Parts: sequence; C-alpha cells; structure tokens
Amino acid sequence: MSGEGIEALPGTELTQDEKAFAALSHALMVSTWWIGPLIIYLTKKESRFVSFHSLQALFWQIIFTLLYAGGLAVFFVVMLSTVLSMPQGKTTAPPQFPAAFFLVFPLFWLIIMGGFAISLTLGIIYCLKAMRGEWAGYPIIGRWVRRIVRA
Repeated sequence: MSGEGIEALPGTELTQDEKAFAALSHALMVSTWWIGPLIIYLTKKESRFVSFHSLQALFWQIIFTLLYAGGLAVFFVVMLSTVLSMPQGKTTAPPQFPAAFFLVFPLFWLIIMGGFAISLTLGIIYCLKAMRGEWAGYPIIGRWVRRIVRA
C-alpha cells in the first residue's frame, strides 16, 4: 500500500534523520514492543513522516499486546476451570493431566508465534520502506494513522 492521501509538503524533502528515525521505529518494535516506537513518536512528533511510521508500529504493538493478554487470560480461565471440574476427594486412580491443556496451549502458542512472525515481517518490510522515504502504510492500521497525522 503506497502513501495515498499523505504526501510530503511542497518544497520540503525528507532528511536522512527523518528516514532513519522512521525506520528505527519499525526495527525497534521487534525487540522493545511498544516502548521504542513510543519514545521515537514522543521525541520526533514534529515530523509528519516520523509520526506516521512510529504510530503505525506503536498501534500494531498495542493490538498485539492486547491479543496476547486476551489469549493468556483465556488460557488461564480454561486451565482453571478444567482443574476445578476434576473430581475431588480420595480416589484410587492417579490424577489425569487436564485435557484442555492439550487443546488450548497449542492454540495459544500459535497465536503468540504468529504475532511475532507478523511483527518481524512488518518490522523488516516497513523499515526498508521508511529508509527509502516511502509513506507506506500497514494494512488497516495505516488508514487510521493517516487520519491522525493529517489532522
């Protein structure tokens, strides 16, 4: 997706610093989650280009963190309900491992690994685009950020 709707201001050209900070916000999101893009946004928000790229990385990391926390909560609720539904008291049979663990844990693991793979891919692709000075937006998130930066 190209930078439709956001263009550089007439007569202004992006500086190397702007390109570097925009790229750094995408690269840092892989290792620092939302902290790196937030710091870059707060320190360089006077630049529309840097704001555009750092807010995209920041929004993606917020969404990913919420999905992670939601998945973790579902995992714990399922595990707790499975353990609480097990028969209590003295039984001669050995305790069984909760069956829900085998169903929920692989799903939770896939969500986490998939999210990390998406973060890594977005970080690399959009880091390179920012270094070239492109106003490239993430799918869906890019449109939200365009409205914010344009205002």
